[in-house]
Amino acid sequence: MALAVTAGIGYWAYNALVRDDGDDPQVAAATERLDAFLAAWAAGDAPGAAKLTDTPENAESLIKSVMTNLEPSKTEITSGEGKRETEGEVNIPFTVKMALPGAGDYRWHSKAQIVRKNGAWTVEFHTPLIHPDLVPGQTLALKSRERAEILDRNGDELRSASLVGSVDPKTGKGVSGLQARYDKQLTGGAGAARSVVTVERESGRVVKQLSGSGEATGKAVRTTIDPKVQEAAAAALEGVKKNAALVAIDPGTGDILAAANMPAGMNRALEGRYPPGSTFKVVTSAALLKQGMKPSDRADCPKFAYVDGQRFENQDQFTLPAGSTFKDAFAHSCNTFFVGARGKLSDSALHDTAEAFGIGGSWDAGAVTYDGSVPVANGDNDKAAATIGQARTQASPLVMASIAATVKEGVFKQPVLVPDAVKKRHKAPARLEPAVVGSLREMMRATVTDGAGWALKGIPGEPHAKTGTAEFGGDSPPRTHAWMIGYQGDRELAWSVLLEDGGSGGSDAGPIAAKFLKNLT
Repeated sequence: MALAVTAGIGYWAYNALVRDDGDDPQVAAATERLDAFLAAWAAGDAPGAAKLTDTPENAESLIKSVMTNLEPSKTEITSGEGKRETEGEVNIPFTVKMALPGAGDYRWHSKAQIVRKNGAWTVEFHTPLIHPDLVPGQTLALKSRERAEILDRNGDELRSASLVGSVDPKTGKGVSGLQARYDKQLTGGAGAARSVVTVERESGRVVKQLSGSGEATGKAVRTTIDPKVQEAAAAALEGVKKNAALVAIDPGTGDILAAANMPAGMNRALEGRYPPGSTFKVVTSAALLKQGMKPSDRADCPKFAYVDGQRFENQDQFTLPAGSTFKDAFAHSCNTFFVGARGKLSDSALHDTAEAFGIGGSWDAGAVTYDGSVPVANGDNDKAAATIGQARTQASPLVMASIAATVKEGVFKQPVLVPDAVKKRHKAPARLEPAVVGSLREMMRATVTDGAGWALKGIPGEPHAKTGTAEFGGDSPPRTHAWMIGYQGDRELAWSVLLEDGGSGGSDAGPIAAKFLKNLT
């Protein structure tokens, strides 16, 4: 049982209006004493209320316990019409109303005995005075509704803080991640997330539920996360000093096998928006291949390429020797070749080709995702930058892992995290031709064996990859995100690594990808 035990409350005290008590001065005097007690209680002044009772120590302890446990944001206590029982003894009913976090408004009725002792009126204190359902040794508290668990694909508790999210300890409601999205399912329905209960002060054992509709049964949320792959991804990010994300997908089903973030918190793996840089050359290459280019075609790779006065260059201004091919330009990530090849593409070519990779549709994955954007080019410079994953092109690590998965599978399969919640998976309006897919596979393998994906050389499973170094911001020289995407030739696994402000795709993202794949062997 999760019980609220924190302090730090704001109160609004209600001061009862002076009432007409007839001609009985004893009732008027006793009521005045009780109103002072109730006002102090409502204000959270336990010592002030306690000194108006006959047992200050007991009164202060219980009032402080109740107010600390319930954490009311607003407290209103009003006394009713008093009645003199005997000389020097008056009975007065009163009503308590509190606004409680996660439990809403809670109201109860009680009564006080005011007695005259040694010439002064005092409140007789006993435990049921505070609440009629309390007995000595008990107090009031808030109990959060029992939540069902968020599970991995094996039915065990999912161990991924970024995916699971968090629950507000004060309200009992999910506030982020899957805890927020599936709050109603996990708690068993709508209504208050917490209830008022009586508990034993010493043990904290719940004795009786006083508010709420009883114990609702929540239903677990089952995800597609493979705990072994998730653990390998999380371990690959250990020690990384930059914000980073790693996503893994089953190309055959679209199941998201891992989504790790460093640090935990923002789920940049599924929701982040970044320029993909040269990893987007997979899409650009698909568009060029569709136009009839072949991996063996000649591809010039000069140091610079100019478009209407704008200069594009390769990382570290490298060049490729004469006689280099399209496959070489892809494997070594030659920006100037791709910028120079833009004339083979219409303004809408990259947008249209991206649709075959699922980009441009709304993905129903059972979780919040950013599904990428590849706008139609609005000019030559915009198209030139888009060929190398810059300008207005944006993607999440999930999208880029899905691009690699599409090459592996030959067709787009929409990524999914919570299958039971998916109503309609996005279907790509276009498909890649088999010859295009075959060429992309050939070039992604060459990236590992002969190009910028050298960090994966020697790793079992025949990895295929594409590196990316994406510029962002207005600094000079520009800062860069480091990317690497890829898939395994011998198993159903595609993946994406992002290192924010992380340098180079091959040198910085590559070793993280290598560590991830080694963790799986």
